[in-house]
Amino acid sequence: MSRIRQFAFKRLLGPAARLYWRLTRPLTAGVRALVRDEKGHVLLVRHTYLADWYLPGGGVDRSETMHEAVRRELREETGLILHGEARLMGIYANFREFKSDHVALFDIASDAWERGDWAPDREIAEWDFFAPDRLPEDVSPGTRRRIGEALEGARPDEFW
Repeated sequence: MSRIRQFAFKRLLGPAARLYWRLTRPLTAGVRALVRDEKGHVLLVRHTYLADWYLPGGGVDRSETMHEAVRRELREETGLILHGEARLMGIYANFREFKSDHVALFDIASDAWERGDWAPDREIAEWDFFAPDRLPEDVSPGTRRRIGEALEGARPDEFW
């Protein structure tokens, strides 16, 4: 999706989505995964409907634990199959768009996953591993902060 279409989509449907979330889901939970490969590179995804690169993840479904959600999101967004430990790094608040969203960030080491099948779809345009000191220019600010906290010892912030 072009940046112009993304902007138009967000501009037109964004207010309606925020109102819907505020009325129907006053408290939401999400997960993100900081996945590293054997070289220490970090996994990032680029959505079809957003401009920036992000850590893979998404919402926690009803009757689903956060660990189950991070496993599912990794498989859906990248095809990666988590067979090892997903270590909870922290829980962050995200109050943008009037939501009361809380995001659990999990650390996933290179020996805790394997590649599975994946093809671009309506949600994820592409994904790749990047060296922490060579991240794409258009990494989301929250993603950049989480990587800095985890890998460079930056002081953690409780807000995404």
